[in-house]
Amino acid sequence: MQFYTELQHLDLSQNHLVSIPMKNFAYQRKLQELHLNHNKISSVTNTTFQGLNSLTVLNLKRNFLEELTNGVFSTLPRLEELNLGQNRISKIEPRAFAGLSALRILYLDDNELSSVPTTSFSLLGSLAELHVGLNAFSFLPDDAFAGLNRLAVLDLNGAGLFNISDFAFRGLPGLRSLNLFGNRLSVVPTQQLSSLTRLEELYIGQNDFIVLESHSFKGLKNLKLIDITGATQLKRIEKGAFEDNINLESIVLTNNKELSTIEDCTLLGLPKLRHVSLRDNAIKVLSESVFVGKELKQLDLTDNPIICNCKILWLQQLLNEKSNFSQVQCASPENLKDKYLKTLTAEDLECVLYDSRRQTIICIVGFACLAVVATLLLILYRYRKSMQEKLKDYKWNKGRKNLEYHKPISTEEDCIVRGIHPSQYPAPPHAPGLRPIPLELYASPSVFFMSGGQGSARRPQRSGGGGTMPANGFTYIGGDGRHHQPQTLNNGAPAHHLNNGSLRSLPDKKNRNGVVCHPENFQRNLDTRYSRKQENGYIRNSETIIGFPRDREREHDYERDVPDYSEPEYSIIPESYGRPEDFPRSCSRSNTFNC
Repeated sequence: MQFYTELQHLDLSQNHLVSIPMKNFAYQRKLQELHLNHNKISSVTNTTFQGLNSLTVLNLKRNFLEELTNGVFSTLPRLEELNLGQNRISKIEPRAFAGLSALRILYLDDNELSSVPTTSFSLLGSLAELHVGLNAFSFLPDDAFAGLNRLAVLDLNGAGLFNISDFAFRGLPGLRSLNLFGNRLSVVPTQQLSSLTRLEELYIGQNDFIVLESHSFKGLKNLKLIDITGATQLKRIEKGAFEDNINLESIVLTNNKELSTIEDCTLLGLPKLRHVSLRDNAIKVLSESVFVGKELKQLDLTDNPIICNCKILWLQQLLNEKSNFSQVQCASPENLKDKYLKTLTAEDLECVLYDSRRQTIICIVGFACLAVVATLLLILYRYRKSMQEKLKDYKWNKGRKNLEYHKPISTEEDCIVRGIHPSQYPAPPHAPGLRPIPLELYASPSVFFMSGGQGSARRPQRSGGGGTMPANGFTYIGGDGRHHQPQTLNNGAPAHHLNNGSLRSLPDKKNRNGVVCHPENFQRNLDTRYSRKQENGYIRNSETIIGFPRDREREHDYERDVPDYSEPEYSIIPESYGRPEDFPRSCSRSNTFNC
């Protein structure tokens, strides 16, 4: 061709060319594109394209080429795109691509390569796109594409891959798009893909995996598009399958005939998600929590056997809000079959609680009940101690016999007779086991405690006199249930007793309000006291009783139980409370007191 020296574009495609003579294009030095596709060319050599120094595009697609020899394209220093697809190439010599330092796009798809020509590819340092699909690789070894540091697009569509080595994609730091569509992978190659941190597009449909597990695409943080189309065995997508892909904008899950389950929240946490295609799957029910529909710009759910009931009401509302969403037809129940979901109402979907006013009322009542319960709990917590005390008193009162109580016939209510109660007034540490006396007497410096039976008691003595008389300011009172006459201690001092419940009342004494307390008032009070206790069977032996002004803060003390004492005990009472010899001996708890 010694003519057309200014020719820049030449298309000889779809002819019946069988071969190209040597140096046939020697005078087309300005030629930039040469299309020889759809011919019957079976071989080319390093002289075939001699003279095409300006050529940038060479298309040899769909010919009968079987082999690429060393340096076959060495005369094309500016070549940027080479299409060798749909040939019969089964062998590529190591230096076949020598001299193609400017090559950016290479098509070797649909040939008969059984392995990746790694050595040949390593000479293509500027390569950005590599299409090697529809070959018979079956396996990708480690570093299969070593040296292709600028590779951005790798197409392995239909490459017959069953297995991919863990480091097959090592050395591809700039890869943006990967096509693994139409292979025989049984699981998602999560580990192998994790090194492609800049990957933005992944096509992985028509493989043999059954489930997309959680974190299936771990490490692909820049992924924007994922396409899983035609995975005939895919049945379920688990929650968290896309959790690591927060920059996803489009998800295509179409024509997966077994895909019926997309777990709740599967597509949540993807703030940039705008396009979702779930067309032609086996989805019957889709939960509202699968994704946030209001953020989507496009949703395609056509050709799914959707069951139209109340669970799908959210989708009906969404379709009415979004005009660019696809139409959805009902597959069941029978009365709604083939009807468009968008045209149905809440009543058609049997949503009896859809009425917004009813929902509002239910919510208000529910919150009100919660508020009341919370308030009651706070009140109970605030007053828990006082309520516990009241509950204890209630249980104690409930267990007691409800006896009639007679108020003392006296206008001097400050005068009262109390039983000495050991549990209320415990014995002081220096005299354990003695009959306790009221706390008011503990404070007196004149009180002394001693105990003993038959003359074993010790008591304070006056200075001098041989120790036979009580110390000044002290009176000794003792009691037991066996003797009626005064005892004599081992030192000869008299011990006055209250025997068998006989009363020795205190003399007249003014209370703190200046009212005179008469003995007969003590008699009546004590009579009532003894009567109640006798009915309850609390008093079986003797009890020492003393009289003193009533402490209003402990009025209830006189109702407490009185213990049973079988051993004689002695209490020393200050003389200021009255001497025992002043107590009448004729008073008995069983008599009507006339003391």
